[in-house]
Amino acid sequence: MNTLSFMSANYVARQLDYHMTEGWMQGDSATQAYFRPIETYAERFDALMAEIAGLGFSAVDIWLAHLHYAWVTDEHIRIAREALARHNLTVVSTAGWFGNDRGEFEQACQLSQAIGAPVLGGNCALLAHDRAWMVETLRRYGLKFGYENHPEKSIQEMTDKVGEGEDDVLGFCVDTGWFGTYSVDAVAALRAVQPRLFHVHLKDVTGPGAHKTCRLGAGVVPVVDCVRALVEMGYTGAISIEHEPEEYNPNDDCVASLALVRQALA
Repeated sequence: MNTLSFMSANYVARQLDYHMTEGWMQGDSATQAYFRPIETYAERFDALMAEIAGLGFSAVDIWLAHLHYAWVTDEHIRIAREALARHNLTVVSTAGWFGNDRGEFEQACQLSQAIGAPVLGGNCALLAHDRAWMVETLRRYGLKFGYENHPEKSIQEMTDKVGEGEDDVLGFCVDTGWFGTYSVDAVAALRAVQPRLFHVHLKDVTGPGAHKTCRLGAGVVPVVDCVRALVEMGYTGAISIEHEPEEYNPNDDCVASLALVRQALA
């Protein structure tokens, strides 16, 4: 059975009282400002993990705004590890932007290794201009990097971005919602990258042309077909439930989405 995880970026708008009017980075900045102070980190991170576990999840993807390599200290990591253990949560990935240079990427690898996240799911500037060093560093830390499709409007664009070779550490973290935004066949995309599929962000959107997320099964992405394709492909990695509304708390939708995916897997 695949591990089903909760993407902590689902709460991107929370620190804005679900009134995110200026885009993703507004939510990212507000979240980092709220979680960064070490004086309040234990209380705030524990509450976050308790809430996720209370929704019925046993695994989590840690969005970097909740624990960022730019400001993390040994004490932040100790607090995070203790909270994860207390709530019986496994970390299946870290998620976000993994740096513009070697120093930032190595910090991201150190953080991911420290909290037990085997996959970095997102993007990094080094993929385009310092790929060989990135590969060596991932191998040194025993990690994998899954490129998450965002701007790519076709399967070919996505595979070209990652390139060929180094399949042990460079692969894909497919975001099905962005394929819905661009009217790309998400099932075909999953099958196309099957040998190098490290992680899946299972997301639905209300319609093409925009990126308004919704409860899985309520939008245009064939979510159940995606899950069944993963089973047929023999995919054994984690599946992240992702839904990041800007105007309301996603908890009820995420619980319903979790039930839908469990049913599809069964």
